[in-house]
Amino acid sequence: MKNDLLQPLLDSDPLLRQYENALTRRLKRSRETEAKLTQGKMSLGEFASGHEYFGLHFRNNEWIFREWVPNATSVCLIGDMNRWKPKKAFDLERISKEGVWERRFPSGMLRHGNLYKLLIRWQGGEGERIPAYARRVVQDPLTKIFSAQIWNPPSPYKRKTDPASTFKLQLSSFTPLIYEAHVGMAQEEGRVGSYREFTEHIIPRIVRAGYNAIQLMAIQEHPYYGSFGYHVANFFAASSRFGTPDELKELIDTAHNAGLLVLMDIVHSHAVNNEVEGLSRFDGTLYQYFHDGERGLHRAWDSRCFDYGKVEVLHFLLSNCRFWLDEYGFDGFRFDGITSMLYLHHGLGTDFRFYDQYFDGNVDEDALAYLTLANKLIHELRPGTVTIAEDISGMPGLAFPNSGGGIGFDYRFAMGGPDLWPRLLEKTPDEHWHIGEIWRELTNRRKDEKTISYTESHDQAIVGDKTIITWLMDADMYEHMRAEDDNLRVNRGIALHKLIRFITLATADAGYLNFMGNEFGHPEWIDFPREGNGWSYHYARRQWHLADDPALKYQFLARFDREMIKLAKRFRLLEFPAPHLLYEHEDHKILIFERDSLLFAFNFHPSLSRADYCFEVPRGKYRMIFNSDAQEYGGCGRLVSDQEHSTFFNTLRGKKRHMLSLYLPTRTVLVLERISSEACLKSPVETAEVTSDSVELR
Repeated sequence: MKNDLLQPLLDSDPLLRQYENALTRRLKRSRETEAKLTQGKMSLGEFASGHEYFGLHFRNNEWIFREWVPNATSVCLIGDMNRWKPKKAFDLERISKEGVWERRFPSGMLRHGNLYKLLIRWQGGEGERIPAYARRVVQDPLTKIFSAQIWNPPSPYKRKTDPASTFKLQLSSFTPLIYEAHVGMAQEEGRVGSYREFTEHIIPRIVRAGYNAIQLMAIQEHPYYGSFGYHVANFFAASSRFGTPDELKELIDTAHNAGLLVLMDIVHSHAVNNEVEGLSRFDGTLYQYFHDGERGLHRAWDSRCFDYGKVEVLHFLLSNCRFWLDEYGFDGFRFDGITSMLYLHHGLGTDFRFYDQYFDGNVDEDALAYLTLANKLIHELRPGTVTIAEDISGMPGLAFPNSGGGIGFDYRFAMGGPDLWPRLLEKTPDEHWHIGEIWRELTNRRKDEKTISYTESHDQAIVGDKTIITWLMDADMYEHMRAEDDNLRVNRGIALHKLIRFITLATADAGYLNFMGNEFGHPEWIDFPREGNGWSYHYARRQWHLADDPALKYQFLARFDREMIKLAKRFRLLEFPAPHLLYEHEDHKILIFERDSLLFAFNFHPSLSRADYCFEVPRGKYRMIFNSDAQEYGGCGRLVSDQEHSTFFNTLRGKKRHMLSLYLPTRTVLVLERISSEACLKSPVETAEVTSDSVELR
C-alpha cells in the first residue's frame, strides 16, 4: 500500500523504494510510540515535562521530591539536613504501582546549598544514589565524592534574551559556522576553566573570528573529566566543575547578545557505568533504564545502553531535551554517537557500503523512533531550533524532515573530510595526492539532506591522534614558528593548512565546523588529567597567546581563518547550490570550480607555479578578491590584490570556448568574483595565447 507520508523521502532517493515496507514499519512504530506516550490526552511537549514532576522542587512554600524507583523496598533522602543518617521524617512513600516515590517537606526543612542523595534499599541490597533528575551535582574537593546539591538561590539569574527571538533574527539566512568548544580547557593555565572565564574571554574571540554558533561540549555532568563529557552520569545537571547554573545561563545570554547561537553536545547514546554517581543499577537492577544482559553493555565504550523501547526511558530522555531548551535557553543540539544508537552492533567493524546494511535486521528501531520523536519535540517546542546528527553510517533519511517521512535532523555531519585528510597526510606525499579523490570525497554526500563539513574536530586533537597541523609540521612547529624563521617544513605546513581548510569550507554543503584553537594550528594535543600523565592539566588547555603574538606565525593562520569565514559570510556561500567542477588536472595538481559568482582555483602542486594557466570558464570579467599567498596570511605575496581578468575566445576541437588565464602560484588558492558577464576580449590571438602550461580541455 502506498504511504503518502513517505513519498517525499522515496522521491528524494529512488534506491529506497525497494525498502518501502521497512520504512513504513519504522514510521508506524514512531507513530505508535508517540500514541503510547501521549495516550491521546496530551501533546508530546506536555509528555516531555518529566523534569517538572520528578526531582526536587520548591512550590507553594513546600519542597516536593519524586523519583521513579520500581524495584525499591524503601527510599530515604539523606544529606546535610539529617547528617547523612536515614530518618523516618525523610522517608519517601510509594505512590504508584509503577514505582513512583514521593515526599513533601516543610519549607525550612531543606535549604539552598544542602547536599543530598537517596538511600535506596531493595531485596537483598542497598545503595546511595544521586537522584536521576538532579539539576545540580557537585564533587567534594577532598573526598572526591559526588552529591546532589539544592540550588535555590535567593536571587536567581534572570534570562535577558529570548532564544526564540534570536532565531527569528537569524533563521531566514542562518548558515551554521560552528565553533566547537570545551569550557574547562578553554583557558591558558593548567586547570579547569569556568563558565565565567569563557563568557569574558572566549566568546569575544569567537565573535572576532566570525563564527555564528558555539557548540559546547561536556555540559552534562560527568564524573571523569577525561571522558571529554561523553560518559554522562547526571543528565539534567550542568557540570559544576565549570561553575554554577546561573553562570552557564549568563554565558548563553552573553552569546545571544553577541549574535551567537549556542548548541549543546547532548549524549543520549549511552550512559556512564558508575552506580553511585549514575543510573546504572539505580534501583538494584541492571535493566531499569538500560537493556538487561549483554545488550545493555557497550563493551567498546565501557558504558550502558538505554532501552529506547521503555516508556519511562523515553520520558526521561525526551524531558531531558526539553529541559535544556527551557531551563538554559540552548538553541539546539548535536546528538553524539548516533551510529551507536541506530545499530545493535553499534556500527563497530562495519563499513556501510551497501543499502542493505541499513535494513538487515541490525537496526534498533526503538532508537529510530526515539530520535524521530526527539526531533519532532524539539522543533515543535521552538521552531527553528537546530539539531545535528553525528553518524558515520550514512543512514538514509536521518536529516530528512519528519513531515516527509524522515527522522528529522536539520543537519548531519559530513564525516568523510576528517577521515580523508589524516589518511592523506599520513600515507601519501602531497605530490601524489589524487585531486579527483579529494573532490569526490568532499562533495560526496546525500543530495536530499543538509550536511556540515569540517577538517577536524576534537576527535583528531585528542592524545593518541594528530591534528592536521601536527601531521604537517610535527616537531618543527616547536622550533620554527617565529615570523622571521624560514623553515621549509613549516612553510609547507602553513600553505597546506590553509588549502585544506579552505577547500573544505568552499565545497561544504550547508555548514562548517572548527574545533577551538585548530584554526590557528594549536601546537599541542589534548590530554586530560589521568593516572598515565600524573593527573596533569598541562595539555587540557588552549594557548591563545600564540595566535596573539605578532612575532609568531600562528597569527597568519588565525588571520587567514578569520578572513575565510568572513568571505563565506559576505557572499553567503553555503546558501548556494553545490559547487560546480570546471577543471581538474592530476599531474598539475590543479582544481578549479565555481559556486554562484565565485571562482575557486587551487594549485596543490608542491613546487610548480603555473604562469598564464588557461582554462574554460563562464564568459565575463573576474576580480581576484582573495588569495592564500598573501603575506598577511604567511604567504610569499606573489600576487597583486584586486587584479581584474577578462575571458577571451579560444577555439578547441571546432568549438569556441571562453577562457581565463591566471598565474597560479604553488600551494595557493585564488578566489575570483565574476563582476560582469559581458566583458570579453574580442581579439584573443592578439591578447592571450594558450601556453605550454595550459591543458587541453576535455
